[in-house]
Amino acid sequence: MDVHVLRPGAVRQAEADELRGLLDAGEDIVWIDVPHMDDQARHVLADVLGLHPLAVRDLEERNRLPKVHAYPGALLLVVHAPERGAGGHVHHVELDRVVGPTWLLTVHGPTNPAVPGEVALHDTREVLERIASGRLAPRTPLDVSHAIVSTMARRMERFVEDLTSDVWDLEQRVTANTYDDPEKLLDALFRTRHGLLSVRTIAVQTAEIYRRLSGLPHAVADDQHHLVTDLVDQFERIAGLAGAERDYLQGVIEFYRARTDTKMTIAAERLAVIAVVTLPITALASVLGMNLIVNQHTVGAPLATSLAVMLAMSGLLLWWAKRQGWW
Repeated sequence: MDVHVLRPGAVRQAEADELRGLLDAGEDIVWIDVPHMDDQARHVLADVLGLHPLAVRDLEERNRLPKVHAYPGALLLVVHAPERGAGGHVHHVELDRVVGPTWLLTVHGPTNPAVPGEVALHDTREVLERIASGRLAPRTPLDVSHAIVSTMARRMERFVEDLTSDVWDLEQRVTANTYDDPEKLLDALFRTRHGLLSVRTIAVQTAEIYRRLSGLPHAVADDQHHLVTDLVDQFERIAGLAGAERDYLQGVIEFYRARTDTKMTIAAERLAVIAVVTLPITALASVLGMNLIVNQHTVGAPLATSLAVMLAMSGLLLWWAKRQGWW
């Protein structure tokens, strides 16, 4: 667990046993960052910060949906960020925050073991570096929270941009009539669509959470409502970008599948024509073959008549198939 004391243009590291004094003084913004939940963190949550037991439970357990809960003197917010995994899987990296009057608590995870540890800490570390360098001067804990979520939103936008690059490559392969490995191509199309659908879902759900926050009475000070409105706008924009790109990719998939289905249909029609033409001949030959051609001699006139009937049947069937538009 890390304790940061935020001052304009400076960040001071503090020890956990300093927390009570820092919170009682209320002079600076105190940022408590918990990379992994342990006994020390549980003691701070319950005894030092005095969080509600339900809030502590939400911070310890994995939340599959974002959420917002207003407690007396504290505001719990749970959000997720997408991270690419193996085989096109999209991890939902969780970040929990509790915003107090003069302090901010951030809890990372729990996360999938397949997600590198630095991924979950990327956004908070970036904001901390901006504060330390003087590029960000937060006045309240909600300012810090807003900066963290805005950083997540920018990362989500880059995620959509990376997927858009994949969409362009796949669209070029489809329009170039590439049929070298249709199974892998279709698999790549659907995996990319899954990524866009995942990030859009995360963005829509996060926007709903902040829209809900803007409607909670006394949850956010009047002079800070613009921060909540800004986050709603950011995530709605990301959802719109991901949704538009997903619709475009869906059009590419439908074009590819329609063209593939058309080729299969044409092939099936040609096979049907072949079957229609050869089946009567095969049936007639099976019936008459043993009686017209034998080992000792061949009966010429019946054989010629049978061959003429076969040719006539084939020609008639070809003419009929042509009239039906089969070839």
